[in-house]
Amino acid sequence: MQKSETIVYPVHYRLVVRRNDTWHFTKGDVFVNLFNVPILEQKDLFAVFGTTMKEVATELRRINNGHPGFYIADIKNKKYYYCGIQWEDVKAKLQELGIGRPDPMEA
Repeated sequence: MQKSETIVYPVHYRLVVRRNDTWHFTKGDVFVNLFNVPILEQKDLFAVFGTTMKEVATELRRINNGHPGFYIADIKNKKYYYCGIQWEDVKAKLQELGIGRPDPMEA
């Protein structure tokens, strides 16, 4: 069985990848848009939550000294997390934060 690489999380959580001394802010697809609100560009989304991508990158650098890997930024609550270097680490961190649950088909 092929593992899914899809993860679903609230819009105020942003997945960021650190590679080769560069922060890569991922932009996923909208899964559900109950209120039919316009889809914002990344910089505008960060502005809605009172921050910038540069400010978030600075905070992420502080929590793990900018080491390579996956990070999660909760731009609504201004909380930042290092996940690890594997894709599975992102899912585990989101579950730790109360988002998602283990796939019962993988048990």
